[in-house]
Amino acid sequence: MTQGFKPALLAGISVLSITLGYSASALAAAAPAAAPTPGTEVDTVIVTGTRQTGLRVVDSPAPVQVVDTSTLERTGQVDLRLGLANLVPSFNAQAFGGDTANLTLSARLRGLSPNQALVLVNGKRRHTTGNLAVLSGVYQGAAAADLGFIPMAGIGRIEVLTDGAAAQYGTDAIAGVVNIILKKNASGGTISATGGEYFDGGGKTAGASVNIGMAPTEKSYLNLTVETKYHGFSNRGLPDQRISNPASPSYSATNNAIESQIPGYPNLNLISGDAEYRLSNFAYNGGVDLPGDFELYSFGTYGHKDASAYENYRRFNRISGKQGAADRPFPLGFSPRERIIEDDYAMTWGLSGKVAGWDADLSATYGKDDIEVRVENSANASLYADTSTLTTKGFTPTSFHAGRWMTTQWTNNLDLRRGFDVGLAAPLDVAFGVEQRRDTYKIGAGDTASTYKEGSQSYPGFSKTDAGGHARTSWAAYTDLAANPITEWKIDAALRFEHFSDFGDTTVAKLTSRYDFSDKFALRGTVSTGFRAPTLAESFYSATNVSPTSAFVQLAPNSNAARLLGIDKLKPEKSKNFSIGFVAHPLPKLTATVDAYQIKLSNRIFGSSSIYGMRNGVIVNSNVNAAIAANGNVLDSTVTSTGINIFSNGLDTRTRGIDVVMSYPTDLGDYGHIDWTLSGNYNQTKITKVKAAPTALGTTSAAFPTGQILFAGNAADLLEKAAPKYKVGLNGLYTFHKVSLTVTETFYGKAEALSDPGTGPLLNTVASATAITDAELSYKFPMGVTAAIGANNLFNKYPDKFSAAFQAACVASGSGCVTQYPSFSPYGINGGYYYGRLTFAF
Repeated sequence: MTQGFKPALLAGISVLSITLGYSASALAAAAPAAAPTPGTEVDTVIVTGTRQTGLRVVDSPAPVQVVDTSTLERTGQVDLRLGLANLVPSFNAQAFGGDTANLTLSARLRGLSPNQALVLVNGKRRHTTGNLAVLSGVYQGAAAADLGFIPMAGIGRIEVLTDGAAAQYGTDAIAGVVNIILKKNASGGTISATGGEYFDGGGKTAGASVNIGMAPTEKSYLNLTVETKYHGFSNRGLPDQRISNPASPSYSATNNAIESQIPGYPNLNLISGDAEYRLSNFAYNGGVDLPGDFELYSFGTYGHKDASAYENYRRFNRISGKQGAADRPFPLGFSPRERIIEDDYAMTWGLSGKVAGWDADLSATYGKDDIEVRVENSANASLYADTSTLTTKGFTPTSFHAGRWMTTQWTNNLDLRRGFDVGLAAPLDVAFGVEQRRDTYKIGAGDTASTYKEGSQSYPGFSKTDAGGHARTSWAAYTDLAANPITEWKIDAALRFEHFSDFGDTTVAKLTSRYDFSDKFALRGTVSTGFRAPTLAESFYSATNVSPTSAFVQLAPNSNAARLLGIDKLKPEKSKNFSIGFVAHPLPKLTATVDAYQIKLSNRIFGSSSIYGMRNGVIVNSNVNAAIAANGNVLDSTVTSTGINIFSNGLDTRTRGIDVVMSYPTDLGDYGHIDWTLSGNYNQTKITKVKAAPTALGTTSAAFPTGQILFAGNAADLLEKAAPKYKVGLNGLYTFHKVSLTVTETFYGKAEALSDPGTGPLLNTVASATAITDAELSYKFPMGVTAAIGANNLFNKYPDKFSAAFQAACVASGSGCVTQYPSFSPYGINGGYYYGRLTFAF
């Protein structure tokens, strides 16, 4: 995108946005083959949140929001997570992650962990990613399904159930369910291409997709989608203070004389920005009618991703041998990159039909995520130094195989449903079923060079003590009864029994009810319980996370080293959900839904604060150092701070919130049509109980006069304050003949958290309340061609920067201090993104 095009696009859309509010109805839903017809959204028949057939959105006893593919497209996002976050008020997407978490960004529902929402594809459970989000942040611990491997062009609609559904779908659906329903068109299709870039540079994006429907035989359908996309690096960091700031203890005038000659000086540290990725996806959805009213169906996806992210710059003298400056392999320093090469695939086969009057569905689903972890443009300092002599230069690779993550999930289901006429206002729907699931998680060791002593710079390889394979088997049986005692009253009750090979038995239940007082007002509510077994990754992940001045071991809670510190193995989380709301039609064509909820979680799994063994060169807890040694980790001898992080069942929490969605169409006669939607979510989480710290962490020191605890103020803030308490959107989709204009105004509340500057006390960091504007203008040309231009974050807004006090304390610690925006900003750190798109429908 040229520099001349950006201001012109900005000016054009700015004028148009004055007349409208927001974009893309969060309730929009229609047949996958066509764009939604105004006024039909609430009549969409849903399959999520109920075992009944033929239930419409407007009649649902549970809150379900429906998003169709054309609405997703108008958000301008090439990432499904970000598109959904624009449309569903209680769905929030991660904008930035640390280390390898920046290569697999996640999302969460109703303010809970990504692990507490269940992703389905065509109603079948989706497998999870092998890339665990380890570093502290709002999304810490995330190991959920990666939505990036589901091509948006192949999606017919998405049904988001914002209600506890563990009894219906599985014991990890505490926050709700995202059910992605693939297109099943037997004819037609689309070809689409898009491209864009951040206004201030970086993040160049290009994508292309093809979707086609066909009928191989008279009684079959096959829908195919191919998608490829690229996203480039961005950088929003400050100059590296170690190199350019004389106030830093790490600054050296002698070093600066050399480093100031490096191209790009002083912006040599590129860690604060987007990762680069190349991603190709394929999806299919097909079925064939068999004799006897049976259907054989199958669907699946395959994706390949190659992604990398910059890590902290290593200075020119970080790697050297016995010959000194003469034999340095990186004479000007280097910027390591963490890289993953990932293959992700899933396939479902099933047979459905009528058996003795029952609707029967027998299916098997297998999914796998296989990730090679690499470190590029790096070195092993100890390996180089130990292999060098006075006459021979040392040896170190510059590219490392750091290890491998692999998750698999094999799920088998048998579901039965039948209606019985028992004299009620409608047939009594009876459903029951069984499920068997096998989950595996594996960490593969890195190559010898990546694990020698402190390992490869920026990301040491996984050691043999980190590596290993783990598995879990679960069996579940459920029943669901849905009845209408009278025409106005719906009742839905579900009960689920589940047995885990590693945690034993649990039983969870749900009761949902709705009463329609009139055509204009209905009251609905739910009470349910939930149970979530920790992911295998949360239980067994172990690795070393490093920066130029620190090295921390992510200690597996199920390890013997954790026992030395008195930290127990992970236990399951338990939940109690309550919700009450209403559906109202106070005016013709106006639909409003309001749902308040409370979710109580006990034994909640969360990442600890940093627990130090050494801080700024001073030993503060020898027990921590002993646990690191017992775990088999060798840390970089040049760092000044070391310690551990660990997941633990250390908290009980209470989350309260309210979801509001209102939709209204405006007919302007000869001047067009506007579809309005006002949507919002208010959400607040409170920690109600904190588990006492183990005795081994109570060692006092000058830095910690009362010892250390698992969850300090910065960890608590990530749960209670680091996400905005409210997000409100006003949507307007204006259509006039062949022109359509979508404008989105999203209001984010304040977010804040305590941050560690590296020395001194924790300091508060704030991302102030902000309104973000998105806009898209499109025109339908002849022959099925539609062209669109648009912008996300039209006015190029950024979150607040870290305070001057924070930056000064960070500089005093000797760190690089390149980060200037908080990573928990709900709308990211990159400013505005501007794009164009061309689509051909046939």
